Amino acid sequence: MENIFNFNNTSPSKDAYLEISGEYSMTIVVFSIIIAIVASYTAISLKRRAKENSFFHKSFWLLLASLCLGFGIWSMHFIGMGAFSLPVNMSYNKTITLISIIPAMLASFIAFYLADLPRRNYWSYVFAGIAMGIGISSMHYIGMYSMEMDVIYTYDLLLFLVSICISIFVSIIAVYILAKVHTYQSKNILLILISLIMGLAISSMHYTGMAAMNFYIPKGYELNHEASHMTEMYGLAVIVGLGMAILLGVLLLSSLLDRYIEYRGNYYDALTQLPNRRLFEKKIQSPKVLAIWHIHDLEHINREFNYAFGDEVIRELVHMFKSISPSKTELYRIGGNRIALLTRDVDSAKQLKEVLKKLAESLREPIRVQDREVMLFGVCAISQADYDEKDTDIYRNVLAVLNYPSIMYDHDIIYYDSSIHRYTFNLEIAEDVNRAMKENELYLVYQPKFSSYSQGIDGLETLLRWNHPKYGNLSPAVFVPILEEYDRMVKVTDWIIDGVCKQIAYWKLEDISFKQVAINIPGEYITSPLLLRVFTEKLSEYGLEPSQIELEITENSFVKNVEEAMRAVSKFREEGFSVALDDFGTGVSSLSYLKEMPISTLKIDKSFIDDVPKSSKDSSIITAIIALGESLDLNVVIEGVETKEQVDFLKDTSKNPIFQGFYFAKPMKPHDLVKWYQARVEG
Repeated sequence: MENIFNFNNTSPSKDAYLEISGEYSMTIVVFSIIIAIVASYTAISLKRRAKENSFFHKSFWLLLASLCLGFGIWSMHFIGMGAFSLPVNMSYNKTITLISIIPAMLASFIAFYLADLPRRNYWSYVFAGIAMGIGISSMHYIGMYSMEMDVIYTYDLLLFLVSICISIFVSIIAVYILAKVHTYQSKNILLILISLIMGLAISSMHYTGMAAMNFYIPKGYELNHEASHMTEMYGLAVIVGLGMAILLGVLLLSSLLDRYIEYRGNYYDALTQLPNRRLFEKKIQSPKVLAIWHIHDLEHINREFNYAFGDEVIRELVHMFKSISPSKTELYRIGGNRIALLTRDVDSAKQLKEVLKKLAESLREPIRVQDREVMLFGVCAISQADYDEKDTDIYRNVLAVLNYPSIMYDHDIIYYDSSIHRYTFNLEIAEDVNRAMKENELYLVYQPKFSSYSQGIDGLETLLRWNHPKYGNLSPAVFVPILEEYDRMVKVTDWIIDGVCKQIAYWKLEDISFKQVAINIPGEYITSPLLLRVFTEKLSEYGLEPSQIELEITENSFVKNVEEAMRAVSKFREEGFSVALDDFGTGVSSLSYLKEMPISTLKIDKSFIDDVPKSSKDSSIITAIIALGESLDLNVVIEGVETKEQVDFLKDTSKNPIFQGFYFAKPMKPHDLVKWYQARVEG
């Protein structure tokens, strides 16, 4: 029977037609609403990924979100239609049914695109909502047109218009939420609530549109109460289910792949696939033996042949190291010409020493690379951990060997000897620091801290870096203890204070403002009257307020003279400075001290975070420390946050934790920080 689109409120002649009504399967209705909610949640999750640091371009996440939301709306519509049955023969035009998905996906893409524009205003949301609403409505009514039934159906004009208005109104709200979704990241429950609202709104448009339809059959038409369109609906249900499974699978796999690629990019060397220096410094814990093989003449090979050949030489070297190293030995490429071998096992340590001897013999002969014989020159420095040494000490010892003035590069294996190597390297570093400050070898980087509640930047921490002309980029874990040992850190701290104040003043002129900038203060300097004088002079010189500065002190600052340290901190607090207790839990923590300390912020060391939430013990400890800090009305800053799993766990643990770590932002030089900040504001 021919279908008739009629928007009049008058029904066909009662002499010729009878009005009939259909029935809904409530189970399928509920299922259709769940589909809409799940699609909304998935789309919002994908939209969030577009705002985060990612290997994939943000357009990839926006396109995936558009496909997901569009397919979800379409799926909800046809599952909802499957819930409706009439006592007549019903079927669907499959071509029109499949075509109807296009407006939904196109409308979703337009909405996501406009929601992600760097500059938006009220009309952006309105136009995007209208486009999306019309797209959803078009999908719905094209889908309805695909129904082939032995009935005449008309539309109630008022309900028809109401359904479109609902679609547009809900779409405007949805676009606004999607544009502002980064402000709703503090708790997953909020995302679920937003998804519920969007899913219910999409469903309400569909069922309002269905309610606008009136169905009529000719008098004398024999009703078929056994009629069912479920056979065709089973086919559609399979398509819908398969499509949703694929989309959710793509979401999961792309997120996992993205995080894996990001992790590999941050912590692995692209050429050799070995862990890099960053992961080496992160993982150097409780080593029994550390050896670093330094290849001296790689740059000469690059010049004589080419860089591609030099890369092949490095690959061949790494292959040799991998093939001969004991099973429990960890290999790292910590520089262009340095490979580190580390073991934590006593038996493996003995094996490693024997292996290094064999490797040295092999490298004294030419190695064959691309049908060429290449003679390499190098040296291996090795250090064995003592019971009273810190993890970073063994690394510093190896560096001292490698940088000994009279070292020869004939593949000798040289063991660290404190009577020979330690004094030379440490003294050189201590004596170089004055030059480093004058010639900008020392420089400052800033790492943002983030409020989980506002998703805004909650300040910066100042970090010290040293690009040494001889040793390259020295780790602070190496040079800071040396500078403290030789009483050089006070002078360096004054240099840092001047640099930070100058930078804040410059940002102020550029109309750039951060809440606070934190400066690390060496242990005993906190009690010196000179420190307050330096701060007062620099703040006055650059026209700044004490509230713009936060002092970070460690627990060890309180060890020698608790009362004097507390008086000093109290004085800084009275002057208007904030004071943070850094690396809490790694020193000589005393709850009685903590209760009396006039600090404003508690910073939890990253060592407590590394295995959260995988380790139940560490998770319990971090939960207890956070609860302790919040009970004392302190701001709680959590350092070393590097994974989404850590973020989610900590958000559920704390009321308003402040995050600092590579998951959000790495330490940046001032000009890089400004670019990053401006891009974040515009985005």
